[in-house]
Amino acid sequence: MGRRRIAITGIGLISPLGIGVEENWAALLAGRSGIGPITKFDASEFPTRIAGEVRGFDPSAWIPKRQQRQMDTFIQYAVAASDMAYRMAGLADDPPPPERIGVYVGSGMGGLPGIEACYESYKAKGPRHGISPFFVPAVIINLASGQVSIRLGCKGPNFSMVSACSTGAHSIGEACRVIERGDADVMIAGGAESTITPLGVGGFCSARALSSRNDEPEKASRPFSKTRDGFVMSEGAGVLVLEALDRAEARGAHIVAEIVGYAANSDAHHITMPPKDGEGAQRCMRLALEDAGVTPEAVGYINAHATSTSADAIETRAIKAVFGAHAHGGLLVSSTKSMHGHLLGAAGGFEAAVCALALERGVLPPTINLDDPDPECDLDYIPHTPRKVQVAYALNNSFGFGGTNASLLLRRVD
Repeated sequence: MGRRRIAITGIGLISPLGIGVEENWAALLAGRSGIGPITKFDASEFPTRIAGEVRGFDPSAWIPKRQQRQMDTFIQYAVAASDMAYRMAGLADDPPPPERIGVYVGSGMGGLPGIEACYESYKAKGPRHGISPFFVPAVIINLASGQVSIRLGCKGPNFSMVSACSTGAHSIGEACRVIERGDADVMIAGGAESTITPLGVGGFCSARALSSRNDEPEKASRPFSKTRDGFVMSEGAGVLVLEALDRAEARGAHIVAEIVGYAANSDAHHITMPPKDGEGAQRCMRLALEDAGVTPEAVGYINAHATSTSADAIETRAIKAVFGAHAHGGLLVSSTKSMHGHLLGAAGGFEAAVCALALERGVLPPTINLDDPDPECDLDYIPHTPRKVQVAYALNNSFGFGGTNASLLLRRVD
């Protein structure tokens, strides 16, 4: 028997661009930046004072107030985005057997806000009164999947990936494998993150990884640009409902796109930087294409990992090595991080959703702020404005600290 095919039937999105699919999609096509001054804490003494903060999120729309203190912000985002995706998929009205639906929603860093707040409370009140009994379940990463499974009654496989900025993509890819081998019929998968805190921002500042373009926050995230000076931290969630294609078709579900290829590997090179030739990224993209049985020439669009760091040029080299003449002969590439910033563990989930929507709607989102391209970054990155192009396949790249790589290949559904 051939392996089961995987449909995307639901999407839930939370980002600095908005709450929900349509708000985010409209902002992407408008080329609007969600980056602004940090308001979550006093960042006046930090080298970087800007970030992509989620605005207008009311957890009470999804979570009773008495339960909110049991969840740090990233878990609240996970629950809300999963509920959005679940309802979009029509599963609220037509749920599968509980044992046949699982949850793989991960996070790169988890509950930093809760950890920092609890430590301050402990210092002020001591161990007997300063540490909440909800502290541990509110901040540990696997409670993202745990809370979703409890709220939606999902009794299938349930755990959380942790692979830095590849988390969301790994969660989706491994969830596909669960369905392919028949361990579940439906999986809720993606990533959630909320780490705009003194330690989160300060840690990346100390590593000299963040942009310090504080006076022009909307222009700070500049993938492929000669004047890029670091990534912009962001927060949010990107969650998909993945479903066995035959089941989705049998119940008449709307299918946004199909996931046809997935690969995961490692650079085995350095804790934060890929090798200069992008060998690991090359291999990962090739493996995803092989997994799908698709030639490089069939791919029309890549949502690049490109974070607005020096590694953008390395990813460009890797793309050219894999796609050859096609890289300059019809392949389109963009980094939507130019608008929403880097969602860290949620990035792969959010950007896989962007690929699915681009395939379905026949419009490719742009790379904004690309006013002065790096000569080493010489592909068509769809600068400034979206491109109305119908492509058959889209590739999503996600690369993380520790040399971890993931590539997802999606197909348009006629």
